[in-house]
Amino acid sequence: MAGNIVKEKIAAGARVVDVRSPAEFRDGAYPGAVNIPLATLLARQNELGPRTTPIVLYCASGARSGQGMRLLKTAGFTDVINAGSLDDMPQ
Repeated sequence: MAGNIVKEKIAAGARVVDVRSPAEFRDGAYPGAVNIPLATLLARQNELGPRTTPIVLYCASGARSGQGMRLLKTAGFTDVINAGSLDDMPQ
């Protein structure tokens, strides 16, 4: 079910953010994703657009993207979902 929601969000123009390290990102990433490592997510939140922008986060296992989702929601972003791992992202 989560996969369908992620797919719908992406189709509707959500920002896809990879919160893994730059090295992990270089090894392979979701098409169109931007790399904003978890440790820099709050410092770079202005790159995400308005706080109402739909955002889909993913990482290697879902743990860092879950942390990122909590951080962004606390910062006032209203439409953030944790897609889990890169392998969980829709094809």
